[in-house]
Amino acid sequence: MPQALRTTLLSLRDLLVTAGPFLLLAAAMLAVAYWILDPTPKKRLVLATGTEQGAYAEFGRRYAEFLAQHGIAVELRSTQGSAENLALLKDPNSGVDAAFVQGGSEGPPDGAEPQAATDLVSLGSLFYEPVWLFYRRDSAQRLLKAERLSGLSQLPGWKLNVGAQGSGVSPLMTQLLEANSVDPASITLSREPLTPAVVEFLGGRLDAVAMASAPESLIVQMLLQTPGVQLADFPQNEAYSRRFPFMSPVTLPRGVVDLAKDVPPQDVRLVAPVASLVAREKLHPALAQLLVQAARRVHAGAGWFQRKNEFPNPRTSEWPLAAEAERLYRDGVPWLQRYLPFWAANLVDRMWVALLSIVTLLIPLSRIVPPLYELRIRSRVFRWYGQLRAVEDATETRPAGELLAELDAIEAKVGQISLPLSYADELYALRSHIQLVRRRLQGR
Repeated sequence: MPQALRTTLLSLRDLLVTAGPFLLLAAAMLAVAYWILDPTPKKRLVLATGTEQGAYAEFGRRYAEFLAQHGIAVELRSTQGSAENLALLKDPNSGVDAAFVQGGSEGPPDGAEPQAATDLVSLGSLFYEPVWLFYRRDSAQRLLKAERLSGLSQLPGWKLNVGAQGSGVSPLMTQLLEANSVDPASITLSREPLTPAVVEFLGGRLDAVAMASAPESLIVQMLLQTPGVQLADFPQNEAYSRRFPFMSPVTLPRGVVDLAKDVPPQDVRLVAPVASLVAREKLHPALAQLLVQAARRVHAGAGWFQRKNEFPNPRTSEWPLAAEAERLYRDGVPWLQRYLPFWAANLVDRMWVALLSIVTLLIPLSRIVPPLYELRIRSRVFRWYGQLRAVEDATETRPAGELLAELDAIEAKVGQISLPLSYADELYALRSHIQLVRRRLQGR
């Protein structure tokens, strides 16, 4: 091996050996910080949606496409609706991480403060989810002797479907009927899933069907344009919003469904709970951040009931807002994600405080590395001065020939020492001192 290469390798070895404890300490501190902060999320997320034909299912597919771009696989869990989604979130063994939840799915009637589970958080309000009460025109003529249904108080005697067990419509309609002093026993209530109920409704075996859904629902859009089917107007929608804090008064504008056919032919007043994205409190912050970004991508556009960028928003009255969602709504997408892949940007974003603290702690400790390195290098030379001094001290007590032989052995071993060039003067000084002692011995 060339001498220059050998010297370089030895210098690197000395540097690594000297700085080794320092590097091990830094690595241990990084490992502890990584374990505590847990910056890397799992690669799979379970999102509870709703029925296959509903708006929740369509939104879930869009969320899954967005998260897949960042390496997160989303399992969409089909359910009967909001109430079942909420039950799955509360069940620690369900495996569901997040779900779409309709406002009022858990709150008591008459506007009392809802008792939200403390281990669930909101990632934001997503969209208005109006209560659609479709009824047959011939049923109104037969039961009311009128063309239109003017209020929920006229429903006694009707056959009404309020959604399957597990949907959010059933508890919501219960609250609305109680607010209108309607005895549920006076109505023939059906609790069929949405699709079979619509088939029964179109076949004339039901007088009305209630649902709560975003207008993107294909069933909603179909019923809005079906001849002989009317959409109930809620002229007291402002009063409903005062009685139930989770509801908002909205208006379906005239002609918004079909401008050419003027559907609907007049403005329709509705009441609308706000759908929220609810997650477990223990959901990894990075996944919560991605879900909020997906919500912005999916729900920020203008719609029948909201203007552009009105949703998603952090305003929620039922669930505490997650800290990560609050940060994203306040500060926007982290700037590192504009230039780095998600995993790298997330790692830096969650570790930079720990990294800064570790660097601040290690900088003072790093000052001892150069002196230790210098001591290690110079010790190769200085340890031979002890043997050289022993030879010099024995000049009066031992034969000169024996001491010269010992001196030759020391010089031979010193000739095998390899030092960085910056310390070469130490080696040459040792050799000159060996020659000085040799001349004294030869002078005897």
